[in-house]
Amino acid sequence: MLKIGVLGLGNIAQKAYLPVMAAMQDQYEFHLTTRNPEKRAKLAAEYGFTHTHANLDELIAAKPAAVFVHTPTATHAAIIKQLLLHDINVYVDKPVATDLSAVQSLYDLAAARHLLLTCGFNRRFAPYNQQLKALPDKRLIFAEKVRETGGQLVEDAVFDLMIHTVDTGLFLLDEPLMETDGRIVATEDGRLEQGYFSAQTAHEQLQVVTNMYGGVNLEQTTVQATTQRAMVTNLNTLTSFKTAQTQTTAFPDWTPTLEKRGFAPLIRAFLTAVATHGPNPVDPTSAITSHAVCRHLLSD
Repeated sequence: MLKIGVLGLGNIAQKAYLPVMAAMQDQYEFHLTTRNPEKRAKLAAEYGFTHTHANLDELIAAKPAAVFVHTPTATHAAIIKQLLLHDINVYVDKPVATDLSAVQSLYDLAAARHLLLTCGFNRRFAPYNQQLKALPDKRLIFAEKVRETGGQLVEDAVFDLMIHTVDTGLFLLDEPLMETDGRIVATEDGRLEQGYFSAQTAHEQLQVVTNMYGGVNLEQTTVQATTQRAMVTNLNTLTSFKTAQTQTTAFPDWTPTLEKRGFAPLIRAFLTAVATHGPNPVDPTSAITSHAVCRHLLSD
């Protein structure tokens, strides 16, 4: 049975990852790792995990095939490099890093050692976003993220929130990028108000908007194709439009949130790739592009 490490047991790990992993213990041997002994014991008992470690060195000594990294962004680059140099596949929460050269060098290192470095862009795996991706002959894509009231510094907001909308929009494109543009609007004290990004392909136009002061919490992605229009709202409803016809589809009540939001499908896809030596479920080139867009928005 493959050993899979989980490094960092904070909010995102507890909400989005441990529940999925707990149900897969008949397939993989999970190793929880955190310096906090109380948290380590509590979560192991809560989910029935039997292997825990106090630090990264202990985890590496257990020789896992892969490690999920859920530590603060500033620690990602050093941890990922250490894991890759020990021939361990890596899954990491977005962003891989905020320094674009570090992102590129880590992906280069993973490729050189024939290892996976997978960035947690879960929205690519949300079932309704997958249906948007499948639409043929796209012409306009509009991806929008709205917060009721902001508060995050510009760089934090771009790499914490806007990167998801940017990545979703780029994922939905079916042709190579030709032109890009964008701008950041900030408050006087350096907090993000709005972020705008646009891109063009031969036949498609992409518009991405992140509005941190919008009076509502909303995530909405619309695709206009040549014969139809479809919209996904908050990842849990799909509305399809044709002339004089509108159809809204929602998940059955019992569908788990982590399935709707794409976390569970992405976790399964990564673990399958590790087990079978399959392709990276989040294409490295596209992941680097999403990081590059965000970096360039901040640099302009």
